Amino acid sequence: MAGTARALPAFLLLENLMSLKNRVTEDMKNALRARETARLGAIRLLLAAIKQREVDERIELDDAAIIAVIDKMLKQRKDSIEQYQKAARQDLVDAEQFEVTVLTAYMPQALTKAEVEAIVVAAVIESGAKTMQEMSKVMAIAKPKLAGRADMGEVSRLVKAKLAG
Repeated sequence: MAGTARALPAFLLLENLMSLKNRVTEDMKNALRARETARLGAIRLLLAAIKQREVDERIELDDAAIIAVIDKMLKQRKDSIEQYQKAARQDLVDAEQFEVTVLTAYMPQALTKAEVEAIVVAAVIESGAKTMQEMSKVMAIAKPKLAGRADMGEVSRLVKAKLAG
């Protein structure tokens, strides 16, 4: 046995090969079987948003595009949470926070601040940008590497800081 690689369980291999859309669909089926109504509702909202974008654009979304859909939904949920907190509607805050936890499970592993900063510095160097007017060049390089893995508002602030000084 020494020297042989330990095989991964079949379900782990399947999850790595499965597209994000298929994973969401499988999770919906599992939530339906387990009668987890709140989780099922959140997953159905996600699938509906994915399907809507596919119909609108007449394309099949890949994992990167699905992550963009999830990211947009997360921003909407966070905005709603703020509004509900101002209105003192804790029941609605709890529902939105639950949806945030369900949606976050489909996002890729978030990068640390140091990793984000390293990517931004590399993008500034790669683009050759020296002024704020060239910020779009830096963002064009950094965005594909950071989409779904970092707060793009924070990335924008980092790029501005690097170009300003």
